[in-house]
Formats: sequence, structure tokens, C-alpha cells
Amino acid sequence: MTEISNFDVSEYLDTDEKIADYLTSLIEDKDWDLLLRAIGHIAKAKGMTQIAKSTGLGRESLYKAFNSTTQPKFDTVIRVLEALNISLKLHPSEKPKPKGGTRIRPRAISSKKTSSKIAA
Repeated sequence: MTEISNFDVSEYLDTDEKIADYLTSLIEDKDWDLLLRAIGHIAKAKGMTQIAKSTGLGRESLYKAFNSTTQPKFDTVIRVLEALNISLKLHPSEKPKPKGGTRIRPRAISSKKTSSKIAA
């Protein structure tokens, strides 16, 4: 009888390049939930204690931040990516520019805090 084991992508992510390619593909697919879960799985595979030391965040907080029911703060995601030796690089999208020289202006950002909070 053939035995089937559970697939664990982290077993195949053994270099920084493979990790970066995997996460990039999730970003390109715009699969945000899977991206966050993948970062958490990779961090666990690399050693959550070491990631916690590198980020200055608590190990238990990191486990909670990357479980399937929470949305971690952007700062937490960036700190974990840096601990994994992964950086983000932004570039203009390939969407057509607005016609007529119209400039896109950022909205004013309010300094008032909102009452909604995102879980760590």
C-alpha cells in the first residue's frame, strides 16, 4: 500500500532565493491570506525563537500574529521578512497612465486614530 504524506512547502524552501520566489508568486496572485500564512510557516521552519530574537518581538506574539484567524500588522510582516533575509522592492505598475496629464494626488492623512485595531 502506498503511503501519502502531507505536503509541506517549507521542506522545499531551503534557500533565500526559493523563499523570495515563492512569496513573490503569492503577491503576484494577490493571495494575501496565503501570503501571510506562508510567511508564518517559513518563520516556523526557520525557527520562531530565532525570528523572535531578530525582530525583537515575542515568540508567542509571532505565533499569534501568523495564525489563520488574525491579520498581522504591516510592521510585524516587514520585520519577519527582514529576519528571513527577504526585502520588498516596489516599482510602478504596468497600468496605463491617466490621460491629459492628470496627476494622482494622495489624500490627506488624518492624524486622528481610528477605533478599529488590527490584531498583532
